[in-house]
Amino acid sequence: MNFYFDAAKILDRLDAKQGSIKSTIATLPEKNRKRTSALIIETLKYKSALTEVIQESQLLKQERKIKSPNLALVLIHDLLLARGIQAGDGPIKQAVLRHKTRLSAEFTKLKIKRKATSNSDLAQEADARVLKIPRYVRVNTKFWTTSEAIKYFAEKGFSIGNPLESSAALAQDEHIPDLLVFPPQTSFQDDHAYGAGKIILQDKASCFPAFVLSPPAHETTVAIDATAAPGNKTSHLSALMKGKGKLYAFERDRKRFGTLKMMLQKAGCDNVEPVNVDFLTVNPSDPKYEPVTHILLDPSCSGSGIVNRLDHLLSTENDDEGGDEARLHKLAAFQLKMVKHAMQFPSVRKIVYSTCSVHAIENEHVVSSALESEEAAAAGFVLAPREEVLSSWQRRGYQDDMKIGNASAAIRCLPGEDATNGFFVTCFVRMSAGKKRMQDEGDRRKKKKLRIK
Repeated sequence: MNFYFDAAKILDRLDAKQGSIKSTIATLPEKNRKRTSALIIETLKYKSALTEVIQESQLLKQERKIKSPNLALVLIHDLLLARGIQAGDGPIKQAVLRHKTRLSAEFTKLKIKRKATSNSDLAQEADARVLKIPRYVRVNTKFWTTSEAIKYFAEKGFSIGNPLESSAALAQDEHIPDLLVFPPQTSFQDDHAYGAGKIILQDKASCFPAFVLSPPAHETTVAIDATAAPGNKTSHLSALMKGKGKLYAFERDRKRFGTLKMMLQKAGCDNVEPVNVDFLTVNPSDPKYEPVTHILLDPSCSGSGIVNRLDHLLSTENDDEGGDEARLHKLAAFQLKMVKHAMQFPSVRKIVYSTCSVHAIENEHVVSSALESEEAAAAGFVLAPREEVLSSWQRRGYQDDMKIGNASAAIRCLPGEDATNGFFVTCFVRMSAGKKRMQDEGDRRKKKKLRIK
């Protein structure tokens, strides 16, 4: 029965918007993860139908032993859509089975009502934008080269081509050198290279933050990944640093910290020190962290840009285009606090800020507020110019949402249009007082020129 309790707890966390499906599933014990995640995903696909069946049967009103609606969902899923409830004859299972006839009848009525000819017709349809996003695989250069990886997959039947046109094609990404592109439905879960940590399943846009930060591969480099779990960006930073220098990976949540440690070990990140501490509680003047020169900030966000193979299942009919305004402002306040804290590290020269959100409140607004802050003024932080922030990427920030700073210095990705999930990336760099005055004067001249036009 613990299997069902674990699945229900993950669904509770998803209801509370405490992470994406992928990140919350990653906190499950590895020995049960595959089985539990399959139940979670299938339950989410049929959540609307199963919820209606439970309501019409009045199961929760008549059986007080079942206190969790999400526990009822996973149990009813297996009762009606799988091989039955896979648990011993405990009181909760018996409470459900007492209503099996009524539940089955309500399920049949629902199929008639929705004109479903099969059970699969009741499943939530996939986000159409998902089909426009290839499967991205980052080569872990700690273990082998991209050329070796391409040869490995060629031996498995893949050939260079367009992954969106052929199920046997692969391509090398044009923006991230060590990123390979495969057809959307390609699975690597059972691939030896994945199991050995030689490849990392990571969306293209998610690779941008580490690539933009690119801490030098030098023994004197000291960097921080401020919110590291599950570890994809951390392992990318470690690979870019070629295992040299020191990389501190902070994660405050204990379970996610465990996931982070396993990921780093699997990926061979020998220069990383995982730290089970909230980044905001770290004293920038601590002698241990005083030498830090590069910081990656990818704080909690609304996740509004995620439309991958799983998270479309979390959307509800009550969601709107702008999201929950109060929640967005709360997230933005936290995000700004993270940026301002990072700016207080005395030796930091470069800070990359990113979100998987499409909302300007969490993106351009946070960046503008950070540039106007006392912390930025005291340390001399400005936005890195476009040529230092993946200049070949065409979609940039929204200038109308930037009160200060040049929005072209920021990267934006739009789901369904850029063959990736929605993302935002920008980079702060420390300038000398003289250079900052020159840039401020240049910005003022540009604004004056725009007003005249």
